[in-house]
Amino acid sequence: MLRRDFLQQLTLASSGLLAAPLLAQSSSADPKVMLGIDVLAAEGFKRIQGQRIGLVTHPAGVNNRGVKTIDVLRRAPGVRLVKLFGPEHGIYGDAPADVPVHNVIDRRTGLPVFSLYGKTRKPTPEMLTGLDAMLVDLQDVGARSYTYISCMRYVLEACFEAGIKVYILDRPNPLGGLKVDGPGLDKQWMSYVGFFQVPYVYGLTIGEMALAATRNYSWLNLSEAGRRKGNLEVIPMRGWRRAMRWHDTGLRWIPTSPMIPDAFSAEGYAMTGLGCQLGGFTHGVRTLYPFRFLRFPKKSAQEIAAALRRFPLPGFAFNPLRLNDGTEGVYIAVKDWEALRPTALSFYMMHLACLWNRSNPFAAAKGNAYDLFNKHTGSEAFFDDLRKNGARTNIASWLARWNADAAQFQQWARQFWLYV
Repeated sequence: MLRRDFLQQLTLASSGLLAAPLLAQSSSADPKVMLGIDVLAAEGFKRIQGQRIGLVTHPAGVNNRGVKTIDVLRRAPGVRLVKLFGPEHGIYGDAPADVPVHNVIDRRTGLPVFSLYGKTRKPTPEMLTGLDAMLVDLQDVGARSYTYISCMRYVLEACFEAGIKVYILDRPNPLGGLKVDGPGLDKQWMSYVGFFQVPYVYGLTIGEMALAATRNYSWLNLSEAGRRKGNLEVIPMRGWRRAMRWHDTGLRWIPTSPMIPDAFSAEGYAMTGLGCQLGGFTHGVRTLYPFRFLRFPKKSAQEIAAALRRFPLPGFAFNPLRLNDGTEGVYIAVKDWEALRPTALSFYMMHLACLWNRSNPFAAAKGNAYDLFNKHTGSEAFFDDLRKNGARTNIASWLARWNADAAQFQQWARQFWLYV
C-alpha cells in the first residue's frame, strides 16, 4: 500500500485503532517542477562558466531526477567546483541533530568539505579563499527553527563581506507558499534555531527568504563595505506555484535530516514540534510517523484524540493508531490544508499538558529548558503567561494575536515573491 493511500484512510477514520502497515513512498517519473539546479543546467551553466565555485549542500541537494547537485556541477562543462560546505547533519545527512561536524576531505569526490556546524557556523575568510562564487542548494522545511535558513544567512554575511557572489538554487517550500502562521520571534531570543524575525511558518522559499534578508539589511550583520559588495542572485524554479505542497510537485523527497524522512514529517514538524519541547507529549520521532504520532504518559490514544477534538482546530483529523510493535498513539492527519493553522495544535497541546500534569510543567522550566523553549517558540510573553497561569492561559487569544501578525507579515513579504 502506498503511503499516501494509507494516509487518506487515516484521515477518514474517526474512531478505533488502525494498525499500521509497512509503507512505501511514491514519486513521479515526470516531475512538474524544475528546481534551481535544473534551470541552471538548462541554461548551460552560463552564469558560472569559468568560475571557481563553492557549494553549500546536503543529501536533499539533488536535481529533479534525483542526481546530486555535487555531481551535476562536477560534470558541467566549464564549471570548476572546488569546495563543499555542509550545514547541520553534514553533506551526507548522517550526523545527528546538535552534534558538531568536522572538516574532512570527501572520499567520493576528493573535494574539501568545510563544516558550517562545527568550530564555526559562519564561513571564515580562509574557507572562502580562492572562490569566485558560492552556490547554496539546501532544501528547507518552511519552519523558522529548522537551521538551514540560519546557515544560509551566515553564508550571505560571510560572502558579502568577502565580495563573493552568492547564488541560491531555489527549492519548494514543502508547506507551500501561502501558509503563514504562528508567533514571531522576539529579538532577544534570536539564535541559530531562529535567526530571522518572522512567523514560525513563514510561507517563503529559501530564495525568497534570502531576497527579503538582503533587501532589509537589518536582518543581516554586515559592515558598510559588506552591504556595498553584497551580490545575491536567486535562480528561481520553473513550474512551482505557491499553492503547491510537496506532493503536488512530482518530486521525490530526500530526507533533509535524520528525523525528517518524508514530506509528511516536514508538515508535522510545523504542527507538533513546538508542543513537544516541554510538558510530556512526544511526537513520534523514531517511529513510522515522525512529528505526526502523538503520545502522552498514562493517556490512551482515544483519550488524547477526544481531548484534541474538543479544541477549535479546523483542518485536522486526530486518529488513534496502533503501530506494528503495539505502540498506541494518535496520528495527526490533514483533512483540509487551507483551513488549518499548523502551529495552533502545539499550543493546545501545551494547554493539555497543564491539565494532565499534577503541577504546571512549564512553571519550573529554567536554564537551558527555558532558553530553548523561547528560542524555538519566539514569544517570551507567551511563555511567561503559560508559566504563571498554566491551563488558564487563553490560548485562543494568543492565536488570534499571532494570526493578525502573520497576515501583516505575509502582506509585507509579497514584495519578495518570485512565484504566484
